Amino acid sequence: MKLLLVCLGNICRSPMAEGALRHHLERSPLAGQVQVDSAGTGDWHSGEAPDRRAIACARGHGVDIAGLRARQLQAADFADFDWILCADASNLRDVRQRAPAAALQRVALWLPWAGLHGRREIPDPYTGGSEHFEDVWRLVDEAAAGSVARLSADGGSGIIGR
Repeated sequence: MKLLLVCLGNICRSPMAEGALRHHLERSPLAGQVQVDSAGTGDWHSGEAPDRRAIACARGHGVDIAGLRARQLQAADFADFDWILCADASNLRDVRQRAPAAALQRVALWLPWAGLHGRREIPDPYTGGSEHFEDVWRLVDEAAAGSVARLSADGGSGIIGR
């Protein structure tokens, strides 16, 4: 199983999400069975490390994302990943516009996919302060736990509740 987490620039939400999900997967029976990556719909930050505030926030929760590098969503990602999971409705719309028809059923908002039904979107903390990054961390950490539960329940396919 391969999951791609997508936000706008791949320097805040999606690298935090990637770090949180890897962290949860490493501590689960699915360790080594699920690959996780992240990308942005835009290319402004390609090759850059995550935002320093995202790195600090993740580090405060015992997760190191400093080695990640931003990249833009590529056409090959639609064939390479089983699920492309988006941070917000704008990202979802952009990804769906680029997706081949056969991949559309594998593109979703991450929070509902992970079983979080109270909120549908992860807000972009880029223009906010450290408290905004903490709010995002709480969401991605909960979504990461929900993702592991979903994948564990369906044998790793992620098919439940498409």
